[in-house]
Amino acid sequence: MNIKDVYYSQKFSKQFLKLPTFIQEKVAIKERIFKVNPLHNSLRLHQLHGVLNDLWSISIDRKYRIVFKREPNGDILFISIGKHDLY
Repeated sequence: MNIKDVYYSQKFSKQFLKLPTFIQEKVAIKERIFKVNPLHNSLRLHQLHGVLNDLWSISIDRKYRIVFKREPNGDILFISIGKHDLY
Protein backbone atom coordinates (compact mmCIF):
# COMPACT_ATOMS: atom_id res chain seq x y z
CA MET A 1 0.00 0.00 0.00
CA ASN A 2 1.49 3.32 -1.08
CA ILE A 3 0.37 6.51 0.62
CA LYS A 4 0.47 9.78 -1.25
CA ASP A 5 -1.23 12.18 1.20
CA VAL A 6 -3.47 11.87 4.25
CA TYR A 7 -6.59 14.02 4.51
CA TYR A 8 -9.08 14.37 7.36
CA SER A 9 -12.86 14.52 7.12
CA GLN A 10 -14.66 17.12 9.16
CA LYS A 11 -16.20 14.29 11.20
CA PHE A 12 -12.74 12.88 11.96
CA SER A 13 -11.45 16.28 13.06
CA LYS A 14 -14.39 16.82 15.43
CA GLN A 15 -14.06 13.34 16.91
CA PHE A 16 -10.30 13.75 17.34
CA LEU A 17 -10.72 16.96 19.35
CA LYS A 18 -13.06 15.18 21.76
CA LEU A 19 -10.54 12.45 22.56
CA PRO A 20 -8.48 12.51 25.78
CA THR A 21 -5.05 14.09 25.31
CA PHE A 22 -3.19 10.83 25.89
CA ILE A 23 -5.19 9.19 23.07
CA GLN A 24 -4.52 12.16 20.76
CA GLU A 25 -0.80 11.64 21.43
CA LYS A 26 -1.11 7.94 20.55
CA VAL A 27 -2.94 8.91 17.34
CA ALA A 28 -0.06 11.19 16.33
CA ILE A 29 2.44 8.36 16.85
CA LYS A 30 0.36 5.83 14.92
CA GLU A 31 -0.21 8.28 12.08
CA ARG A 32 3.55 8.79 11.71
CA ILE A 33 4.06 5.03 11.62
CA PHE A 34 1.24 4.67 9.09
CA LYS A 35 2.75 7.27 6.75
CA VAL A 36 6.16 5.57 6.81
CA ASN A 37 5.05 1.93 6.88
CA PRO A 38 1.28 1.38 6.54
CA LEU A 39 1.79 -2.37 6.93
CA HIS A 40 3.53 -2.08 10.32
CA ASN A 41 2.24 -4.82 12.63
CA SER A 42 1.35 -2.42 15.45
CA LEU A 43 -1.33 -0.80 13.26
CA ARG A 44 -3.28 -4.03 12.80
CA LEU A 45 -4.38 -2.75 9.40
CA HIS A 46 -7.42 -4.51 7.97
CA GLN A 47 -10.21 -4.00 5.52
CA LEU A 48 -13.73 -3.81 6.93
CA HIS A 49 -16.44 -6.19 5.76
CA GLY A 50 -20.02 -6.10 4.56
CA VAL A 51 -21.45 -2.74 3.56
CA LEU A 52 -18.21 -1.12 4.80
CA ASN A 53 -15.92 -3.21 2.58
CA ASP A 54 -14.55 -0.09 0.87
CA LEU A 55 -13.18 1.14 4.22
CA TRP A 56 -10.08 0.17 6.18
CA SER A 57 -9.11 0.38 9.84
CA ILE A 58 -5.94 0.88 11.85
CA SER A 59 -5.75 0.39 15.59
CA ILE A 60 -4.58 3.12 17.93
CA ASP A 61 -4.77 0.77 20.90
CA ARG A 62 -7.09 -2.00 22.05
CA LYS A 63 -9.96 0.47 22.43
CA TYR A 64 -9.60 3.07 19.64
CA ARG A 65 -9.25 2.90 15.89
CA ILE A 66 -9.18 5.07 12.78
CA VAL A 67 -11.46 4.21 9.89
CA PHE A 68 -10.28 5.44 6.50
CA LYS A 69 -10.83 5.20 2.78
CA ARG A 70 -8.12 4.54 0.21
CA GLU A 71 -8.43 6.68 -2.90
CA PRO A 72 -7.32 5.31 -6.30
CA ASN A 73 -4.58 7.97 -6.57
CA GLY A 74 -2.93 6.87 -3.30
CA ASP A 75 -4.52 9.48 -1.05
CA ILE A 76 -5.95 8.40 2.29
CA LEU A 77 -9.06 9.98 3.81
CA PHE A 78 -9.38 9.51 7.56
CA ILE A 79 -13.16 9.30 8.00
CA SER A 80 -13.65 8.69 11.70
CA ILE A 81 -11.88 7.88 14.93
CA GLY A 82 -13.31 6.29 18.01
CA LYS A 83 -13.80 3.11 19.96
CA HIS A 84 -13.78 -0.18 18.06
CA ASP A 85 -17.56 -0.48 18.38
CA LEU A 86 -17.83 2.68 16.24
CA TYR A 87 -18.83 0.48 13.28
